[in-house]
Amino acid sequence: MNSSSILNELSIPLHEAEKNPQVWGNLKQLIATSSGFDKWQRSRITEPICDSQIVTTPQENVLDDLVRSYLRETLETLAY
Repeated sequence: MNSSSILNELSIPLHEAEKNPQVWGNLKQLIATSSGFDKWQRSRITEPICDSQIVTTPQENVLDDLVRSYLRETLETLAY
């Protein structure tokens, strides 16, 4: 499933999507593989490290927290 088909099928609010594990899982994976998320994750790292040390496939709970933080910070920036 590509990103445009996921977004087209997502005609429900985000808080409703979280109640549907399949929709939230797909959306979370889509966000986690985006260039914006990657850039955001790299900007949070304070010490120089090599690419292999960046978490690219974090555990599901960690990924969930990271995506939520990314969405929150992105929306706060847009609302500012």
